[in-house]
Parts: sequence; C-alpha cells; structure tokens
Amino acid sequence: MLLSRHFDEPLAQASWLVGCQATGTAIVIDPNRDVQACLDAAQADGLRITHVTETHIHADFVSGARELAQRAGAELLLSAEGGDDWQYAFRGEPNVRLIRDGDTIAVGNVRLDVRHTPGHTPEHLCFVLTDTPAGPQPMGVFTGDFLFVGDVGRPDLLERAAKVAGTMEAGAHALFASLQRFKSLPDWLQVWPGHGAGSACGKALGAVPSSTLGYEKLVNWGLATTDEEAFVREVLAGQPEPPAYFAEMKRINRDGPPPLGTLPVPRPLPAFALADALAGGAAVLDLRPAAAFAAHHVPGTTCLPYSRSFSTYAGSVVPFGSAVYLLAADASGDQVRRAARDLALIGYDRLVGAFGTDALEAWVAAGGPMGSIRQYTPRDAAAVVGSTHAVLVDVRTRREFAEGHLPAALNIPLAELVARVAEVPRDRPLVVQCQGGTRSAIAASVLRARGAKAVGNLEGGIDAWRAAGLPVE
Repeated sequence: MLLSRHFDEPLAQASWLVGCQATGTAIVIDPNRDVQACLDAAQADGLRITHVTETHIHADFVSGARELAQRAGAELLLSAEGGDDWQYAFRGEPNVRLIRDGDTIAVGNVRLDVRHTPGHTPEHLCFVLTDTPAGPQPMGVFTGDFLFVGDVGRPDLLERAAKVAGTMEAGAHALFASLQRFKSLPDWLQVWPGHGAGSACGKALGAVPSSTLGYEKLVNWGLATTDEEAFVREVLAGQPEPPAYFAEMKRINRDGPPPLGTLPVPRPLPAFALADALAGGAAVLDLRPAAAFAAHHVPGTTCLPYSRSFSTYAGSVVPFGSAVYLLAADASGDQVRRAARDLALIGYDRLVGAFGTDALEAWVAAGGPMGSIRQYTPRDAAAVVGSTHAVLVDVRTRREFAEGHLPAALNIPLAELVARVAEVPRDRPLVVQCQGGTRSAIAASVLRARGAKAVGNLEGGIDAWRAAGLPVE
C-alpha cells in the first residue's frame, strides 16, 4: 500500500491518495480543484486513479472530485446518506456510485469501510482503511471534517453559512452521537483529517498532520466530553464567523462544480485598463504589503496583502461572482500566479488579468488621484478616540472580542463587514483595529472604497495596544 497526503497551505486542506502497488490502482479522497496535482502524483508513483470520493459536501473550497473522476476515467463515489435534502444534484451521472454506511470500497488489495458520521453535515462519511495483505486489522481512518487533531468538526455551517435555519443544534446533537459511536474503534487507528490549523472548519485545529484515535481520546475535548448538553454548548460556542463565500461553496459542490481545466494564468494588462476596471465595478485586489497600500493606492482598490490567509480574506470581502483584477509588484510574477490559483480553488472564476506597479506610476503620471490610510500608533489612536467622536471598529471574531477588547469598540468581524457596512457610521472618523494589523488594513480599504472618508488603521492592533499599557476590557 502507498499513502500520500497533499496539503494545500492557503486552504489548510488535505487530500489523500491511497494506492495498491500490486495492482497499480489508487483512490483519491477529498481532492480540491487543482486536480492536475493529483494526476501528476499518481503518475509519479506508477498508479492509475480508479476511484475518487469525498467525505461530504464541502463549504470551504470547490471540490475537484467530479472533474478528477472524469479526467482519470475513475468511478466517483458519493454519499447517499443524510436524507433527500442533502443529496448531490449530479448523483445520477454514469460514473457515479452512491455509497452508504457499511459499504466497502476495494482498491486492489486495499479496503475502505464506509462509516456514516453525521454532525458536521448530515451526509458526512468516514473511511476506515485496511491494508489486507498486511493483516485483517484496520490501519487508520480518513475523518474528513468530522474529527481533527485536537478538535471536532463544527456543526453550525449549514445554518450560519448556508442559511438553513434550525440545523445548528440538531447537528451538534448528531455530532455527539457520531463521536460516541466512533470511540468504539480500536485505539491504534491512525486519524487522517481533512484540515489542519488555519482552517475555518473548526476553532482549535492542531497543526500536526495526523494522530491516533487513542491519543485523541486522551486530549481531544470533543471525544473526552461525555455530557451531551455540555458538548452541544461547547461545540457551538466561539466558532469563527465563516467567510461569506462558504455559502456559495455548498451550493456549487452540491450541484456539481464546473470543470476548471488548467489553472488560470492572469494576463498582464496595460495601465490604462485600470481605470476601466474600477469604473466597471470590478474588484481590484492590491497584493502589496499593507504598509505600501496605506502609503499610496488607487482609490477603490482593496488591500489584500498576499499571505497564507489570502483565500480566507478574499472570500470574506470580495463579493462572489465579481470580475477580479490583481495588482502586484510584477504582473507576471509568482505571487500573481499563486493568488490566481488560490482564487480559483474557492470558485472566483472571473479573473480578468493583472497589473504591475507600473500601472500605479502611469496612474499618477496621468494625474489620477491617489489615496492613503492613516496609520495610528496605540497612543495616537487613544487620543483621537478620546478627544473626538471617532468610532473604533474591531474586525476580529466575536470570540476574540469577548476575550478582550478596546473600550467602546464596535465589533463587526471581517467576514461580515461587507454585509454589515451600513452599521458603520460614515459621518465620523473611523479607527479600524484587529489583533495584529492585517485584517484591519483590509477592512479599512473596504470601508474607504464604500464611501467612508476619514479611515485610519491601528498599527499593530490590540497586541500593540496592550504592549503600550493601554486599557483592555
């Protein structure tokens, strides 16, 4: 047997390839949209992908299962659990086989036993793996978004992201029951989850790529909690606000994602096209560092410094379906290509092209206006809030806010800012703040682009505020 993990850093998401080297066949579990990477990995190991499956209908990225199965000529195995309301719309396609609790998937000499584990979603499945030539005992389990290293899946996304009312608490009870049944499996089983630290699919995911069920029974709060009502309260408390794009992912992955083909390569655009892009209402994402954006930027552009969190931040503030342009130091550079891939993996398919910093120079040379965002030190921010009618806007999550916040701050999480922008006063100066300064820089640019005039950013966030000895509630 061959087992390989393929981890996407921006999504904090793991796809798994399991191969039988005796027969040269393989299965891929939870592939993302970059399916060529799976095909290349299988070819490098001398394997042919004959089966593709996924643990559930994903909310945080566009699934590549359908496209991978079509391109590999593989059978696509989809959950038939969860009831009629949670079925894949494309389940009747010729290469699709529906699977249920208790079914078995044979990939050469490798066996996967299907377990229905509802809670995160009603249709969620786990796959218990046995390498049959090595022995009859199972080796590990692919847990998807049901069980993570140090945490369990969140049961609130159908309600909070997809707006399916009344599912959150029922999902929490179902998750508790699934975990109790799961604990009957052998302690030696390796646990191979679908996400790691940095994913919004849980609130305390570990950064270790795998664990064992026995170890998780000792340290994972979700498995250790035996009181059902206490579990329900805890699993629903403090979950991070889902980025706005999550709701679209559920719909796209249920209905059948369109094939991506090759990853997008944005074409460099001439400087004069920048004005047309902004006039047409497109989203122009400035990938430069936040400090460079604050010093000078084209009005109407959005500050989105490229980082590991780019996907999450873009999906939080860029309206889904928007025409998107990128602006970076080099319109043909690696940063632009990586950002384009990240956007494609979360379904932003209207990527028109990219501008380099020469577009900024041409903009200035043509007499175009330039904007800036004031950077406040903690003491300057305290002075302006204390002496004027300035509003302090905290764009951290509700959980972060509850753990400590600046006096009189208005809490609107970044993931909700676009939807709730009308709650932010336009006639008063604004000081935007987060934990360390990145989310607030993004939020400040969003507020400026939507008409707020006097917008500043608290440099260093609440961390710098605390370090300056200023009061925190």
